[in-house]
Amino acid sequence: MLLEADALRKTYDRGAAPVEALRGVSLRMDRGDFVAIVGPSGSGKSTLMHMIGALDRPSSGTVTIAGEAIYGYSDGKLAAFRRRKLGFVFQFFHLLPTLSAEENVVLPLILDGRSPSAVLDKARRLLADLGLEGRTRHRPDQLSGGEMQRVALARALVTDPLLVLADEPTGNLDTASGSVVLDLLRRLVRERGLTLLMVTHDPAAARAAARVVALRDGSIVADGAPDAVLGPARADA
Repeated sequence: MLLEADALRKTYDRGAAPVEALRGVSLRMDRGDFVAIVGPSGSGKSTLMHMIGALDRPSSGTVTIAGEAIYGYSDGKLAAFRRRKLGFVFQFFHLLPTLSAEENVVLPLILDGRSPSAVLDKARRLLADLGLEGRTRHRPDQLSGGEMQRVALARALVTDPLLVLADEPTGNLDTASGSVVLDLLRRLVRERGLTLLMVTHDPAAARAAARVVALRDGSIVADGAPDAVLGPARADA
């Protein structure tokens, strides 16, 4: 078992009435799983991703990744685990505008003390594998939205992470570009054994996953194959 999240609770103190964002959520994933988390706004899906991604500490509960109970770590050790063992893809890319595509990709390794010359070849190979061989020296403002998201995906993969967390990875893309990104994610899971947890509001994007987990009001209300959770796909979708 790669991921074991047990009885996660997250309560935010907001005025007189505390807000329970998560209410005892448990989730397990094996290596090579592709899981999509869906739910309406305020359901707790982003909060759950933040807990699993070591971006915020739960009020109670545990997260164990590859046998490491991460919330027993100090903040410094938790940051190092996040940087070395997890990969992140966000809706709005978060690329540094003054850096080229390849420089954005190697940034996590440089922050971890690696020299640029030692890791640029790896970045270029990743970008080529994602269809960006001729775009490695372009800055973000010289790339399309779909290309920027593929750069962000390469950045998430460059550390060889145990788990990649994708937060609305197609939410800022047109339909065609989003389909390209989803096809790449499926291929990476199939060919590289990537373990991927994706949050999405889009049922069509969720169907790219092998398993869908639905949240409502901070609790899991369904967990299974896409058709079982979302209903059969429409023929015209």
